[in-house]
Amino acid sequence: MKLQPDKSNSLTINAYGPGWIEVNAQRFTSSLVVSSLAGSSPQAWAVQRFEDLTPSDFEILAHSGAELVLFGSGQRLRFPQPAWLSSLITKGIGMETMDTAAACRTYNILASEGRKVVVALLLET
Repeated sequence: MKLQPDKSNSLTINAYGPGWIEVNAQRFTSSLVVSSLAGSSPQAWAVQRFEDLTPSDFEILAHSGAELVLFGSGQRLRFPQPAWLSSLITKGIGMETMDTAAACRTYNILASEGRKVVVALLLET
């Protein structure tokens, strides 16, 4: 029996390192949002430091059409304040927090399964 890997039509995070992430062979050096939803493209996320996050940064994610939002909190795991997540909670959207490297890996797995997932990746310089 010949096995073939499933081909995903969603964006794929190809590689990452300190201060950069590669999505579909395009390198990004600032925080970004990547979605598995059809027709999407990586979007800049105007967040440079964890300390600068506000509820409005997460409200943007609540309007993405995703069933699950992943938050990559940078090089180390840091949890957002519960008040920041109220827009996601109100819409019944799941939220998971992990460091940015883990968020990249988890996004790829969920996107390849056809899940409606959005990942917000904090890249700190």
